[in-house]
Amino acid sequence: MTEHDGPDLTDAQRAHVLGEALTWMREFRGQIIVIKYGGHAMTDPDAQEAFASDVQFLQHVGLFPVVVHGGGPQVSAMLSRLGIETPFREGVRVTTPEAMEIVRMVLTGQVQRRLVSRLNSRDNLAVGISGEDGALFKAKRRRGVDAAGDEVDFGLVGDISGVDPGAVLELLEAGRIPVVSSIAIDEDEPSRVLNINADAAASAMAVALKASKLLMLTDVEGVYADYPDPDSLIRLTTASRLRALGEAVSSGMIPKVRACLEAIEGGVGAVHVVDGRAPHSVLIEVMTDEGTGTMVVPDEKEEAE
Repeated sequence: MTEHDGPDLTDAQRAHVLGEALTWMREFRGQIIVIKYGGHAMTDPDAQEAFASDVQFLQHVGLFPVVVHGGGPQVSAMLSRLGIETPFREGVRVTTPEAMEIVRMVLTGQVQRRLVSRLNSRDNLAVGISGEDGALFKAKRRRGVDAAGDEVDFGLVGDISGVDPGAVLELLEAGRIPVVSSIAIDEDEPSRVLNINADAAASAMAVALKASKLLMLTDVEGVYADYPDPDSLIRLTTASRLRALGEAVSSGMIPKVRACLEAIEGGVGAVHVVDGRAPHSVLIEVMTDEGTGTMVVPDEKEEAE
Protein backbone atom coordinates (compact mmCIF):
# COMPACT_ATOMS: atom_id res chain seq x y z
CA MET A 1 0.00 0.00 0.00
CA THR A 2 1.38 3.43 -0.97
CA GLU A 3 1.19 6.56 1.17
CA HIS A 4 -1.73 7.76 -0.96
CA ASP A 5 -3.79 4.64 -0.45
CA GLY A 6 -6.58 4.46 2.09
CA PRO A 7 -6.89 1.82 4.81
CA ASP A 8 -7.11 -1.84 3.78
CA LEU A 9 -10.65 -3.18 3.55
CA THR A 10 -11.82 -6.71 4.00
CA ASP A 11 -13.63 -8.39 1.12
CA ALA A 12 -16.90 -8.01 3.04
CA GLN A 13 -16.31 -4.28 3.52
CA ARG A 14 -15.50 -3.82 -0.15
CA ALA A 15 -18.71 -5.65 -1.11
CA HIS A 16 -20.71 -3.43 1.26
CA VAL A 17 -19.23 -0.25 -0.25
CA LEU A 18 -19.94 -1.41 -3.79
CA GLY A 19 -23.48 -2.43 -2.89
CA GLU A 20 -24.17 0.94 -1.32
CA ALA A 21 -22.79 2.74 -4.37
CA LEU A 22 -24.90 0.59 -6.69
CA THR A 23 -28.07 1.85 -5.02
CA TRP A 24 -27.17 5.45 -5.82
CA MET A 25 -25.94 4.59 -9.32
CA ARG A 26 -29.38 3.19 -10.10
CA GLU A 27 -31.15 6.22 -8.67
CA PHE A 28 -29.11 8.87 -10.49
CA ARG A 29 -28.23 7.06 -13.72
CA GLY A 30 -29.07 9.27 -16.70
CA GLN A 31 -29.42 12.40 -14.57
CA ILE A 32 -27.43 15.63 -14.75
CA ILE A 33 -25.28 16.68 -11.81
CA VAL A 34 -23.71 20.15 -11.81
CA ILE A 35 -20.54 20.59 -9.75
CA LYS A 36 -19.10 23.97 -8.77
CA TYR A 37 -15.33 23.50 -8.62
CA GLY A 38 -13.26 25.84 -6.46
CA GLY A 39 -11.30 26.42 -3.27
CA HIS A 40 -8.71 23.92 -2.03
CA ALA A 41 -9.85 21.29 -4.53
CA MET A 42 -8.68 23.64 -7.28
CA THR A 43 -5.26 24.53 -5.85
CA ASP A 44 -3.88 21.32 -4.30
CA PRO A 45 -2.46 18.77 -6.80
CA ASP A 46 -3.68 15.73 -4.85
CA ALA A 47 -7.13 17.28 -4.47
CA GLN A 48 -7.21 18.08 -8.20
CA GLU A 49 -6.42 14.46 -9.01
CA ALA A 50 -9.07 13.13 -6.61
CA PHE A 51 -11.68 15.53 -8.00
CA ALA A 52 -10.93 14.49 -11.59
CA SER A 53 -11.16 10.82 -10.61
CA ASP A 54 -14.54 11.41 -8.95
CA VAL A 55 -15.97 13.19 -12.00
CA GLN A 56 -14.67 10.47 -14.32
CA PHE A 57 -16.32 7.83 -12.11
CA LEU A 58 -19.69 9.61 -12.19
CA GLN A 59 -19.55 9.82 -15.97
CA HIS A 60 -18.60 6.17 -16.42
CA VAL A 61 -21.45 4.86 -14.25
CA GLY A 62 -24.05 6.68 -16.30
CA LEU A 63 -24.46 10.11 -14.73
CA PHE A 64 -23.97 13.37 -16.65
CA PRO A 65 -21.56 15.62 -14.71
CA VAL A 66 -21.16 19.28 -15.67
CA VAL A 67 -18.36 21.26 -14.02
CA VAL A 68 -18.58 25.05 -13.52
CA HIS A 69 -15.52 26.84 -12.17
CA GLY A 70 -14.22 30.20 -11.11
CA GLY A 71 -10.62 31.01 -10.21
CA GLY A 72 -10.42 33.93 -7.79
CA PRO A 73 -7.05 33.02 -6.21
CA GLN A 74 -5.44 32.38 -9.58
CA VAL A 75 -6.78 35.67 -10.96
CA SER A 76 -5.51 37.56 -7.89
CA ALA A 77 -2.06 36.00 -8.26
CA MET A 78 -1.81 36.96 -11.93
CA LEU A 79 -3.04 40.52 -11.32
CA SER A 80 -0.48 40.91 -8.56
CA ARG A 81 2.29 39.53 -10.76
CA LEU A 82 1.39 42.05 -13.47
CA GLY A 83 1.08 44.93 -11.00
CA ILE A 84 -2.61 45.53 -11.75
CA GLU A 85 -4.52 46.80 -8.72
CA THR A 86 -8.19 45.85 -8.37
CA PRO A 87 -9.91 47.07 -5.20
CA PHE A 88 -12.73 45.15 -3.58
CA ARG A 89 -16.03 46.82 -2.76
CA GLU A 90 -18.65 45.03 -0.70
CA GLY A 91 -16.65 41.83 -1.16
CA VAL A 92 -16.67 42.14 -4.96
CA ARG A 93 -13.59 42.64 -7.13
CA VAL A 94 -13.96 45.86 -9.11
CA THR A 95 -13.18 44.60 -12.61
CA THR A 96 -11.67 47.14 -14.99
CA PRO A 97 -11.38 46.38 -18.73
CA GLU A 98 -7.67 45.64 -18.17
CA ALA A 99 -8.47 43.28 -15.28
CA MET A 100 -11.25 41.63 -17.29
CA GLU A 101 -8.73 40.57 -19.91
CA ILE A 102 -6.72 38.87 -17.17
CA VAL A 103 -9.85 37.22 -15.72
CA ARG A 104 -10.73 35.90 -19.15
CA MET A 105 -7.21 34.65 -19.79
CA VAL A 106 -6.75 32.96 -16.42
CA LEU A 107 -10.17 31.29 -16.19
CA THR A 108 -10.33 29.91 -19.71
CA GLY A 109 -6.63 29.67 -20.55
CA GLN A 110 -5.18 28.46 -17.27
CA VAL A 111 -7.64 27.08 -14.71
CA GLN A 112 -9.86 25.41 -17.27
CA ARG A 113 -6.94 23.97 -19.28
CA ARG A 114 -5.49 22.33 -16.18
CA LEU A 115 -8.80 20.76 -15.17
CA VAL A 116 -9.57 19.53 -18.68
CA SER A 117 -6.09 18.00 -18.83
CA ARG A 118 -6.69 16.19 -15.53
CA LEU A 119 -10.07 14.91 -16.65
CA ASN A 120 -8.60 13.70 -19.92
CA SER A 121 -5.71 11.82 -18.29
CA ARG A 122 -7.47 8.48 -18.92
CA ASP A 123 -10.32 9.26 -21.30
CA ASN A 124 -10.61 12.12 -23.75
CA LEU A 125 -14.10 13.13 -22.61
CA ALA A 126 -13.76 16.63 -21.10
CA VAL A 127 -14.33 19.73 -23.23
CA GLY A 128 -13.76 23.25 -21.93
CA ILE A 129 -16.07 26.09 -22.92
CA SER A 130 -16.44 29.65 -21.75
CA GLY A 131 -19.68 31.13 -20.53
CA GLU A 132 -19.50 33.41 -23.55
CA ASP A 133 -19.45 30.48 -26.03
CA GLY A 134 -22.82 30.06 -27.67
CA ALA A 135 -24.07 32.88 -25.42
CA LEU A 136 -24.20 30.30 -22.65
CA PHE A 137 -24.42 32.96 -19.92
CA LYS A 138 -25.86 36.44 -20.33
CA ALA A 139 -25.63 39.03 -17.59
CA LYS A 140 -26.36 42.64 -16.72
CA ARG A 141 -23.76 44.89 -15.15
CA ARG A 142 -24.07 45.02 -11.38
CA ARG A 143 -24.96 48.29 -9.71
CA GLY A 144 -24.97 48.94 -6.00
CA VAL A 145 -25.50 51.68 -3.44
CA ASP A 146 -23.17 52.27 -0.50
CA ALA A 147 -24.10 53.26 3.06
CA ALA A 148 -24.07 56.95 2.10
CA GLY A 149 -26.55 56.34 -0.70
CA ASP A 150 -23.99 56.82 -3.47
CA GLU A 151 -23.94 54.49 -6.47
CA VAL A 152 -21.17 51.90 -6.49
CA ASP A 153 -19.60 51.00 -9.80
CA PHE A 154 -18.22 47.44 -9.82
CA GLY A 155 -16.85 47.76 -13.34
CA LEU A 156 -17.27 44.71 -15.58
CA VAL A 157 -19.03 42.58 -12.96
CA GLY A 158 -22.35 41.07 -13.91
CA ASP A 159 -25.37 39.30 -12.48
CA ILE A 160 -26.74 36.47 -14.59
CA SER A 161 -29.86 37.36 -16.56
CA GLY A 162 -30.17 34.30 -18.78
CA VAL A 163 -28.75 30.87 -19.62
CA ASP A 164 -28.82 29.11 -22.99
CA PRO A 165 -27.68 25.55 -22.17
CA GLY A 166 -27.75 24.34 -25.78
CA ALA A 167 -23.97 23.99 -26.14
CA VAL A 168 -23.72 22.07 -22.87
CA LEU A 169 -26.58 19.73 -23.79
CA GLU A 170 -24.91 18.97 -27.11
CA LEU A 171 -21.71 18.00 -25.32
CA LEU A 172 -23.61 15.80 -22.87
CA GLU A 173 -25.43 14.07 -25.71
CA ALA A 174 -22.03 13.37 -27.32
CA GLY A 175 -20.83 11.68 -24.13
CA ARG A 176 -18.57 14.57 -23.10
CA ILE A 177 -17.91 16.24 -19.73
CA PRO A 178 -18.49 20.01 -20.13
CA VAL A 179 -16.15 22.26 -18.12
CA VAL A 180 -17.54 25.80 -18.03
CA SER A 181 -15.78 29.00 -16.97
CA SER A 182 -17.80 31.71 -15.23
CA ILE A 183 -17.78 34.52 -17.78
CA ALA A 184 -20.89 36.03 -19.39
CA ILE A 185 -21.88 38.15 -22.36
CA ASP A 186 -23.17 41.59 -21.44
CA GLU A 187 -26.86 41.54 -22.37
CA ASP A 188 -26.87 45.28 -23.06
CA GLU A 189 -23.63 45.30 -25.05
CA PRO A 190 -23.02 41.85 -26.59
CA SER A 191 -19.47 42.69 -27.69
CA ARG A 192 -18.47 42.98 -24.03
CA VAL A 193 -17.94 40.21 -21.48
CA LEU A 194 -18.56 40.34 -17.73
CA ASN A 195 -17.06 38.63 -14.71
CA ILE A 196 -19.73 36.62 -12.84
CA ASN A 197 -19.76 34.79 -9.53
CA ALA A 198 -19.01 31.09 -10.05
CA ASP A 199 -21.48 29.99 -7.35
CA ALA A 200 -24.26 31.92 -9.06
CA ALA A 201 -23.17 30.54 -12.45
CA ALA A 202 -23.30 26.95 -11.21
CA SER A 203 -26.72 27.51 -9.67
CA ALA A 204 -28.12 29.08 -12.85
CA MET A 205 -26.62 26.26 -14.92
CA ALA A 206 -28.19 23.61 -12.69
CA VAL A 207 -31.61 25.26 -13.03
CA ALA A 208 -31.31 25.61 -16.83
CA LEU A 209 -30.26 21.95 -17.20
CA LYS A 210 -32.98 20.73 -14.79
CA ALA A 211 -30.21 19.01 -12.82
CA SER A 212 -31.09 16.50 -10.12
CA LYS A 213 -28.23 17.78 -7.94
CA LEU A 214 -25.91 20.74 -7.54
CA LEU A 215 -22.67 20.14 -5.62
CA MET A 216 -20.75 23.17 -4.38
CA LEU A 217 -17.17 22.60 -3.25
CA THR A 218 -15.94 24.85 -0.48
CA ASP A 219 -13.17 24.96 2.13
CA VAL A 220 -15.28 24.17 5.19
CA GLU A 221 -17.24 21.08 6.19
CA GLY A 222 -20.56 22.58 5.16
CA VAL A 223 -23.04 25.18 6.44
CA TYR A 224 -22.93 26.00 10.15
CA ALA A 225 -26.04 27.18 12.01
CA ASP A 226 -23.78 29.18 14.35
CA TYR A 227 -20.46 29.77 12.65
CA PRO A 228 -17.69 29.00 13.67
CA ASP A 229 -19.05 26.53 16.25
CA PRO A 230 -18.06 23.13 14.80
CA ASP A 231 -20.94 21.45 16.63
CA SER A 232 -23.44 23.55 14.67
CA LEU A 233 -22.68 21.86 11.34
CA ILE A 234 -25.94 21.17 9.49
CA ARG A 235 -26.18 17.81 7.72
CA LEU A 236 -29.67 18.15 6.25
CA THR A 237 -31.92 21.18 5.98
CA THR A 238 -34.70 22.68 3.88
CA ALA A 239 -34.62 25.87 1.86
CA SER A 240 -36.86 27.72 4.31
CA ARG A 241 -34.76 26.73 7.33
CA LEU A 242 -31.57 27.71 5.51
CA ARG A 243 -33.06 31.10 4.65
CA ALA A 244 -34.09 31.60 8.27
CA LEU A 245 -30.47 31.33 9.47
CA GLY A 246 -29.86 34.87 8.24
CA GLU A 247 -26.71 36.48 9.68
CA ALA A 248 -25.77 33.36 11.67
CA VAL A 249 -24.11 32.10 8.47
CA SER A 250 -20.50 33.22 7.95
CA SER A 251 -20.06 36.11 5.52
CA GLY A 252 -17.94 33.96 3.20
CA MET A 253 -20.75 31.40 2.93
CA ILE A 254 -23.46 33.93 2.02
CA PRO A 255 -22.92 33.74 -1.79
CA LYS A 256 -23.11 29.93 -1.61
CA VAL A 257 -26.25 30.00 0.54
CA ARG A 258 -27.84 32.43 -1.91
CA ALA A 259 -26.88 30.16 -4.82
CA CYS A 260 -28.28 27.13 -2.94
CA LEU A 261 -31.62 28.83 -2.44
CA GLU A 262 -31.83 30.02 -6.05
CA ALA A 263 -31.14 26.49 -7.28
CA ILE A 264 -33.80 24.91 -5.05
CA GLU A 265 -36.32 27.60 -6.01
CA GLY A 266 -35.48 26.93 -9.66
CA GLY A 267 -36.35 23.24 -9.40
CA VAL A 268 -33.03 21.52 -8.67
CA GLY A 269 -33.70 18.36 -6.65
CA ALA A 270 -31.04 18.89 -3.97
CA VAL A 271 -27.99 21.05 -3.31
CA HIS A 272 -24.92 19.78 -1.45
CA VAL A 273 -22.29 22.04 0.11
CA VAL A 274 -19.22 19.79 0.20
CA ASP A 275 -15.80 20.10 1.83
CA GLY A 276 -13.41 20.13 -1.12
CA ARG A 277 -10.44 19.61 1.22
CA ALA A 278 -11.54 16.04 1.94
CA PRO A 279 -10.27 13.45 -0.58
CA HIS A 280 -13.00 12.17 -2.94
CA SER A 281 -15.66 14.30 -1.22
CA VAL A 282 -17.72 14.46 -4.43
CA LEU A 283 -17.92 10.68 -4.76
CA ILE A 284 -18.64 10.19 -1.07
CA GLU A 285 -21.43 12.76 -1.16
CA VAL A 286 -23.14 11.29 -4.22
CA MET A 287 -22.50 7.57 -3.81
CA THR A 288 -22.82 6.86 -0.07
CA ASP A 289 -25.67 6.94 2.40
CA GLU A 290 -24.01 9.29 4.90
CA GLY A 291 -22.36 11.85 2.65
CA THR A 292 -19.91 14.46 3.95
CA GLY A 293 -21.40 17.96 3.86
CA THR A 294 -24.68 19.87 4.07
CA MET A 295 -27.62 18.76 1.94
CA VAL A 296 -30.37 21.26 1.15
CA VAL A 297 -33.73 19.99 -0.14
CA PRO A 298 -37.02 21.66 -1.05
CA ASP A 299 -39.47 22.05 1.83
CA GLU A 300 -42.03 19.79 0.22
CA LYS A 301 -39.51 16.99 -0.27
CA GLU A 302 -38.84 16.69 3.45
CA GLU A 303 -42.59 16.87 4.16
CA ALA A 304 -43.19 14.02 1.71
CA GLU A 305 -40.63 11.88 3.51
